[in-house]
Amino acid sequence: MKVVIVGYGMAGSRLAAELRDRGTDMKITVLGAEQHRAYNRIMLSSVLAGKVGERDVEITEAAGHGIDLRPGVTVTAIDRAARQLTTADGEQIEYDHLVLATGSRALVPPLAGLDTSDLPDRVAVFRTLDDCRRILTTAAGARTALVLGGGLLGLEAARGLAARGLDVQVVHAVGHLMERQLDPGASSVLVRTLAGIGITAHLDAMASSVTADANSVTLGLAGGRELTADLLVVACGVRPETEIARTAGLTVERGIVVDDRMRTSDPAISAIGDCAQHDGVVSGLVAPAWEQARIVARVLGGDDPAARYRPLPVVTRLKAAGIDLAAMGAPAPDGAVAEELSFADPARGTYAKLTIVDERLTGAIMLGDNPAVGTVIQLFDRGTPVPVDRRALLLGRAIGGGAATTAESPALMPDAVTVCQCNTVTKGALVRCWRAGARSVDDVVAATRATTGCGTCRDAVEGIVEWLSTVDSTEVAA
Repeated sequence: MKVVIVGYGMAGSRLAAELRDRGTDMKITVLGAEQHRAYNRIMLSSVLAGKVGERDVEITEAAGHGIDLRPGVTVTAIDRAARQLTTADGEQIEYDHLVLATGSRALVPPLAGLDTSDLPDRVAVFRTLDDCRRILTTAAGARTALVLGGGLLGLEAARGLAARGLDVQVVHAVGHLMERQLDPGASSVLVRTLAGIGITAHLDAMASSVTADANSVTLGLAGGRELTADLLVVACGVRPETEIARTAGLTVERGIVVDDRMRTSDPAISAIGDCAQHDGVVSGLVAPAWEQARIVARVLGGDDPAARYRPLPVVTRLKAAGIDLAAMGAPAPDGAVAEELSFADPARGTYAKLTIVDERLTGAIMLGDNPAVGTVIQLFDRGTPVPVDRRALLLGRAIGGGAATTAESPALMPDAVTVCQCNTVTKGALVRCWRAGARSVDDVVAATRATTGCGTCRDAVEGIVEWLSTVDSTEVAA
């Protein structure tokens, strides 16, 4: 069976690895438009910050091992009748099953003076490794930077540049930051926290023009105000890369429409990751993309043809020096009777908000140093009842009706607790890995892939491995 994967990003590389790990006799070809091998896009802000290098964010697990990997190859057409692809250099590649993992592209707003096909030297988008290199080239001689966009992507870029010592200003058209994940109260606390690490936020600020020369770039705002800096980073979100699917006649709405098996309107073609739209939703996050890759691998590999994709609860994390944010869930549905509890301490940079429906946590925002964040994530992930006294979750201490704080020792943590949200790795999976012979964090990571997504679970994984290496073996015996 000839399986061709178009796209060698985080979704495409994971699918290739999943298929390889199943030991099937498939011929797997991976075509990547970028010249690089796969890399962890989530960690690009750490590259900006200078905390890690490019080699540290590479994903090498699917390279080689019987996989025909071709970076720098762009697919220009799909002939569905002949089951054949055409590349930019005229090569034709046959497939039995095609998987589109084309990802998404940076959205560049239509501003005067901003040509999306030819950005000025001091302007860059923030999406790919090449974008990151472009930003760093300019930032090397810069003292100030503007970031257009106050969503998750924009704040990641801002904190990376601030970590390099730049004075950063974030310009956001909406009245509060990260409006998809936060409410105005959380945004207000976050604005204050960002100010403490050298990032100024301008809210309700609609950009209207960009003017750049050899020395600086000026962002014009509605009303006539102007902001000038050495560098402008455009981080206004992304759009699914669907053109090749649309041209081939596949059903496309916001993304490439897929069913529960991740099949498109053509059963010989699947789509996963940022480009896929399942049940009306384009996720744009790594954990759903990796789960989708796992489902396609199970179906194509034949070990579970009945496998179906079911979206998992998603937790959005933003963790850096001075910032610790976890946001999950959504507002209560219309008609639902919901409890909403919140606590704010702006001086300490702390904010907590819980949404509870039928004694289950359906949404939460946890910003700052909050000892209960681990327990909140566990309750959200598992759908278990919340404590009788809700203050325990807001304030991070056990009160009256039940302990809400995170376990002081991994020995007290249930095996079913999800430690790595991106890869759905539980504490029990880490313990089983240790029993199987893993004796270091690197061994555990290699076996389970824990920490290889957003990386925010690294401390927890290290703590569990340290506990496993010091306790008596009978304490973790089967």
